[in-house]
Amino acid sequence: MGIDKESEIAANLQIGPTSLGMVRIYIEAEGVELPLDFDPEEAEEIAEELRAAAEAARGVGDAKGKPRTR
Repeated sequence: MGIDKESEIAANLQIGPTSLGMVRIYIEAEGVELPLDFDPEEAEEIAEELRAAAEAARGVGDAKGKPRTR
């Protein structure tokens, strides 16, 4: 499955600090539990990528005539 492919899979996502000073992204879906731990610097890089992707997605929405939300 590619990143731009729609899916019917539902998942729960949790993000928070661990007791070892890491940032955990925890994904649970259809019997799968996936804990992903990142050091704080990596987590900040991921956050920047999420912000950039959100901004790009807003631009796509604008181009397709969807209202821009903010």
